[in-house]
Amino acid sequence: MSTDAFRYAAPTGRLPHGITNVAPNLSRYASLTTTVPKELVHRAAVAEVLLTGWERLDDTLFAVAAQWPRSHSFFTPVNGTHYDPLMVAETIRQVGSLIAHAEFDVPLGHQFLMRDLEVAVHPQHLRVEGIPASLDIEITYTDVKQRRHGHAGAHYETVIRRAGHVVAVGSATYTCVTPEIYQRVRGRSGECGQLQLTAPVSPQSVGRMSPMDVVLSPLEEAADRWQLRVDARHPVLFDHPVDHVPGMVLIEAARQAATAVLNQSSMSKNPFLPTRIVSEFQRYAELDSPCVVEAQPVPAGPDEGLVLVTGSQNGEPLFRTTVACSSVDL
Repeated sequence: MSTDAFRYAAPTGRLPHGITNVAPNLSRYASLTTTVPKELVHRAAVAEVLLTGWERLDDTLFAVAAQWPRSHSFFTPVNGTHYDPLMVAETIRQVGSLIAHAEFDVPLGHQFLMRDLEVAVHPQHLRVEGIPASLDIEITYTDVKQRRHGHAGAHYETVIRRAGHVVAVGSATYTCVTPEIYQRVRGRSGECGQLQLTAPVSPQSVGRMSPMDVVLSPLEEAADRWQLRVDARHPVLFDHPVDHVPGMVLIEAARQAATAVLNQSSMSKNPFLPTRIVSEFQRYAELDSPCVVEAQPVPAGPDEGLVLVTGSQNGEPLFRTTVACSSVDL
């Protein structure tokens, strides 16, 4: 289970469609683009907002526009040529938050609990070109839940297109609760403690260039077990203060663990580009207790690498992620 939470100075209320309503003095410039308000996608930094607009097509169908930068401090292009599939996952996460607030009237300050997230990419359409990638995202909502306090969660499917080509498909399931209910569920108040920062594994062994971006620490000389490395100072993975490890950190841990395992096998991919990631979250990953990450190869086709990555804390399961990669010429 992963919660997507953000601390707001004050609620701003429901925002209407489109960017021209955010800046009405620019309405005569129809071709101008800006990001959606950062609060609607639970980001503190404007630079981390990937969505640029949205439109409601019917009760359960929405269109969202997005843009991926050619370079990013964390979602670095794979081999310098292809967009990072985890940027796709972050885009899908932001879509759910945006639509919940802007179209399902979820108040700012409510807590989002991510139950699962899945993404599959088409690498041939992930190439970084001469300008940032402009994306059209079709979102279909199913299993929309309403309770006494309003919108309580949903499952949604996404199709991400670039110049008419399908770049990726994905889905996610979330629930959302009031701050009061969240505090009762969590049973915590104020700032929580945090473990001392542990040493990273070699960045190159997990597909990273900088030790700062490594989220795994060596554990008992094991080749397929690590301790989750939690650096709350990281400006992207910890964009704002939280009381648990964000789900995107766990997905990144799964990607790094899969990279390490496949680097030791005949399916070694250098560089490593995941083509499919399927994550399920069982409970919160606490900041003040060690989390153990384990990875094991799974039988797959001759041109595919498949790794199952699991996380546990205090003997209890936290998350389960399957990472797949196929033979791709980068």
